[in-house]
Parts: sequence; C-alpha cells; structure tokens
Amino acid sequence: MKHHHFIIISLPIQGHINPTLQLAKNLSRAGVRCTFVTTVNGFSKLNNLPSIDGLFYASISDGNDDGTAKMDFSDYMKQLKRVGSENVKKLIDKYAGDGHPVTCLVYTFIWPWVAEVAREINLPSAFLVIQSATAFAIYHHLFSINNNGVYSSTNEINLSFPIELPELPLLFRDDIPSFLLQNDPYSSFMIPVMREHIQNLEHDTNPRVLINTFNKLEEKSLKIVDKIGIYSIGPLIPSAFLDGIELEDKSFGCDLFEKSETYCQWLDSKPESSVVYVAFGSIAMVKEEQKEEVLQGLLESEMPFLWVIRSSKEDDKKKNDEIYGLNGKGMIVPWCSQMEVLFHKSIGCFMSHCGWNSTLESTIAGVPLIGVPQLADQFTNIKMVEEVWGTGVRARVVEEGGIVKREELKRCLGVLMGDGEKGNEIRRNVKKYRDLAMEAVKVGGSSHNNLNKFLESL
Repeated sequence: MKHHHFIIISLPIQGHINPTLQLAKNLSRAGVRCTFVTTVNGFSKLNNLPSIDGLFYASISDGNDDGTAKMDFSDYMKQLKRVGSENVKKLIDKYAGDGHPVTCLVYTFIWPWVAEVAREINLPSAFLVIQSATAFAIYHHLFSINNNGVYSSTNEINLSFPIELPELPLLFRDDIPSFLLQNDPYSSFMIPVMREHIQNLEHDTNPRVLINTFNKLEEKSLKIVDKIGIYSIGPLIPSAFLDGIELEDKSFGCDLFEKSETYCQWLDSKPESSVVYVAFGSIAMVKEEQKEEVLQGLLESEMPFLWVIRSSKEDDKKKNDEIYGLNGKGMIVPWCSQMEVLFHKSIGCFMSHCGWNSTLESTIAGVPLIGVPQLADQFTNIKMVEEVWGTGVRARVVEEGGIVKREELKRCLGVLMGDGEKGNEIRRNVKKYRDLAMEAVKVGGSSHNNLNKFLESL
C-alpha cells in the first residue's frame, strides 16, 4: 500500500471531534500516518489525547487563538476561511520539509474551503460527512447544480413541501435540517456553507465523500448519491464497542469536558434495562421550561434516570439542590462517557436531541431512542428513527413555544420502557441494526471494505 499521510481537520466541538478522531485512529491502525488538526484555541482545551502509533496532532490559527474575540458566526466563517487557508498550506509545507508529505486532506462541516486548498495544490481531498446519508442526500438534492437544486444559486427561496426523494418517506417541513428553512437563525450562513460543500464536490473530477453510516442502515439514501464517490465507513465508534479488535479503545479521546466519577456505582445498583439515560449534547442550551418538563416527566414516570446537564456555573447550586431532592430516583451529572453509559446493562432507553452521533451510538448499544429534536439534522434523524428503522419514537411538541410537555415524555417512556407490542418491536429492530452494524465493521464487512476502497482510490 502507498505510504499515506492524512491531515484530518475538525472543529473543536465534541460532536465533530468524536467521529473525526475515530476515523484518524482507525486509519492509523491500518498503517496510515494521520495528523488530527483543530484550531489553536480548541486544541488547548483537549484532554486525554489518544496515543497510537502513526497518530499525531497539530493546530492551526483561526485568527482567534486566545478565544477572546467576539464575532457572529458569519464573520467567524469568513475569518476562518481567510486565515485557515493560509495556515493549512503552511502546515502542509512544514510536513513536506520534514519528510512526511501530505497525501490527502479530510475535512468536515464548516470547512468547505479545504477542498479548494487541496485542488489548488493538487492534493486529493475527502469530505467526511458526520451526519446521516439521508441528510446528505437532502443537501445534494437542494444544492446540486447538476440537478438544478432550488438552492443551487440563491438563498432567497421558500421551499415547497413535501420533498420527494427516491424510496424515502415524504419529507415535510419538520423533517429536514432546520437551517435549510428561511426563518431559522442559522440559515443565513449555513445555506452558503452547504452550497459550497456540494458544489465543490461537483467541481472535483474525482470527488470522495466518507459518511459515518453503514450500508444496511441507509442503503436507499446512499443509493441516491452514489454517483459522487460515496464511501460509507461507519459507525465511527471506539473499537471495544464494535469489532473488539482493540479492546483498550474504550473512548473517543480528546474530551473537552471532565466526566463525573460518581455515576457508574449508581448505575450498578439498578436492575437491568430499568434506567432512562437523558443527554442533550455538548452545545445545545435547553430552555429552563423544557428542563422542568423533562424533570417532572421523569419523576412522575417513577423510573430511575441518569441525566447529563451542561450548564453555567451559576446553575451549579441549583443542580446540586435538584440532585439532593431526587431521593434516589435519579442522578444528574455535568458530563459522562456516553458509550460507557449506553453499554451499561441498566440502561433501558435514551432520551436525546437525536444528533447523528447519539443516534448511531444508541443503535450500537441496542438502546431504543426518544428523540426531542431541537436544531439542524436532528429532525431528519428522528424521522428515520421512527418511520424507517423503527428504533425509537419522537416526542412531539403539541403547542406553541417549542416545549415538549411532561405528558408527551411520559407517553414515550411508557412505549419504550413498557411491555407493549410497539416497545417490543422497537427493541427487536434496535437489536437487528446493532447486529448489522457489527457485521459492517468486521474484516470483510461493508464499512471495512469501503475504507480500503477509499485508500486504494488515492
């Protein structure tokens, strides 16, 4: 095999770091030299960097190395492209001078200009999609020049619904990534970013797209975009929870937050499949009213629960007061190892915003999902979870304000934690896709083979 050196670039956000770093780890174990790159400020906050032969780390300036500059996201994106482009080139030049020339650039969301840098210096590049293949198919449908996508040349269009994609359910307004809607606060900068991603691929004579999914989960969605150079290489999950080849690979690494050390013993004391795990991600800010509805729904359900709440320091005393007021019914912690929790025998279901990482992780762990989508691709994920894969249920907003009420949460808990036919069917489906995921990453499996095909394409 050719001697490769990949630069793999990620934003310093936990949901971006986890799959991106896992890809770097997987490639390193396959004999590829990999350098994981993020911003200077982000790199300074990382803990527990994995130590693996062939895996290295570097940082580039985004023009805000101390993190003190305040700007809106649109201005930050322009600065990141301007400053980042030059610094990526400098890093590539440095490695060439050190005798480790870069052979491929891998980039994720928010970094579409990396493909332009690669094309300028005649390097192969690959877009690592850390969302679902279904979300990617929607982006391609809307932004493709070749397919006359409605967003291919302008932002100022109100989409018509339903959207039809081959062999998928009809997609309505609350089924697509929310930033594609004109009234979404992120649309003004995310629509141009996604257009740049898709059209960069169309301009590339040999486009490559790596997707954190597996064939048997999203076969129909992958087929929609199969002319682009698609390689499904997921799930990008630590090896100990998948193929078991690297038993010491039990966490993603590069954590931005310190986990609590108190929850494992508490989980050990609970019966099998009895605990509701609740976590809404590393960046989402949950409204206080929604927190109260979740808390009361959990308490009224009388099911033990472990809830991860990230909040400001001003809220710490309130959290502690809540912990001590639960009388053993539940536990609230600031952070935990999600894979460790999901694979604990006590966990019966997982309540989350339904980001793609969480959706995959719950599937791998064989844990049914309650989706409470808030933004971005979470709406698309829960559409597939509920209507296509049958691995969970959607908690629905029934009135203005975007708050899911406790009665709706208790209904969902009753389905997934109860012994009714729907809950049993969901548990069977989760087990089916868990087994299919395990097959995909084994030697000779579809994801294992696709990663090799990708390497051979370079």
